[in-house]
Amino acid sequence: MDEIFINDLLIRGVIGISDREREQPQDILVNIVIYTDIQKAGETDDVTDSVNYRTVAKKVLALTEKVNRYTVEALSTDIANLCLEEPGVLGVRVKVEKPGAVRFSKSVGVQITRMKDQ
Repeated sequence: MDEIFINDLLIRGVIGISDREREQPQDILVNIVIYTDIQKAGETDDVTDSVNYRTVAKKVLALTEKVNRYTVEALSTDIANLCLEEPGVLGVRVKVEKPGAVRFSKSVGVQITRMKDQ
């Protein structure tokens, strides 16, 4: 299985459970690995034969900026489901991090993997 990846997509959104976290958008770091078959795109050199990572990134940005989730678990699930709706996506690994959420830590977060048949 082939992989298309989007690394370190920095998005501003509302996420968290405390009043302070919900008052204004904060940094959210998203990494995505899309499992797909890129053999045809490799032969044709045509993006329509692949999963367009730019389209996926734009959709993830729009979603994350508007959903106002309480947990990174829920946001990760939202992003995975969005990716799985894209044609040609067989599975996805999503990592969502909140930089600076825990003192003395660069970031905290979750990573999930979902396949089309789950």
